[in-house]
Amino acid sequence: MSDASNPPVRGESRVRHATADRHFDGLAEKFERGFYTTERGRVRLALTRQLMEERFAHLPATQVLEIGAGLGQMAHWWLSRGHQLTLVEPSGEMRERAMQRLSSPEEDAAPLTQATLTERLTWDGRDLQGFAAATHRQWPVVVCHAVLEWLVSPREGFLLLAQLLAPGGVMSLSVFNRDALAFSNVTKGNFDKVLDGRLAGWGTGKRLTPISPLRDVEIRQWAEEAGLEVRELTGLRVFHDYLRSRDPLSEGDMQKLLALECQHWRTPPFVHLGRYLHYELVRPA
Repeated sequence: MSDASNPPVRGESRVRHATADRHFDGLAEKFERGFYTTERGRVRLALTRQLMEERFAHLPATQVLEIGAGLGQMAHWWLSRGHQLTLVEPSGEMRERAMQRLSSPEEDAAPLTQATLTERLTWDGRDLQGFAAATHRQWPVVVCHAVLEWLVSPREGFLLLAQLLAPGGVMSLSVFNRDALAFSNVTKGNFDKVLDGRLAGWGTGKRLTPISPLRDVEIRQWAEEAGLEVRELTGLRVFHDYLRSRDPLSEGDMQKLLALECQHWRTPPFVHLGRYLHYELVRPA
């Protein structure tokens, strides 16, 4: 019997799937260009920072575990607010780029002192699975942005994250939204691709399409399974990726777009069209 929440699609049995988790050694430069220097990358970063200020700035300084370094933007956010940070990143290239950004970050963020980086930042070069297997600790704050969609088994990854979250703790989780990816492909006329379920990347070559894009129903099911509660769902880039014009936005239009994004990022149906879905999850004390 088929699962009503995940109905079968035409050609699904013939869809090629990735066979290994995707890390970014050899791809760090392309990752930086594709995810952070583009307009969509700037929009995502601006919205993420706004979200963090709104939902997490009130937390007192504590121990934070972040899975996936990115370019260090979220690490900078937590460290600059006095938190102790353990940063888990298996890619040496990504660790190097993140450290460079933390020492001399973007124009709108002051560089962190060497004392801060030495005293309050701990690096770990294992992947999520290896790190979780080697520790019995739990953290009051766990951060994992845009990592699960690069795992062959994102459910396993989610359950490991839940295992690392202490009772009474809060998790900041963002994932690449499969439903938004399908909607975007339909608007571009890629009908066969969507009908056949050919949305995920293969995890090979230089293309950076996530190998396991995720759906809201999956995250909620896994959260219930792990004993976590969804406190807040936010869609990131609920409008930007569907703009008909691909011309760069003027500064004035960018500010208007960001205002609209924040106005509707939790409003149905727009929240579910976000290219990324952000979850604030808590483990009851």
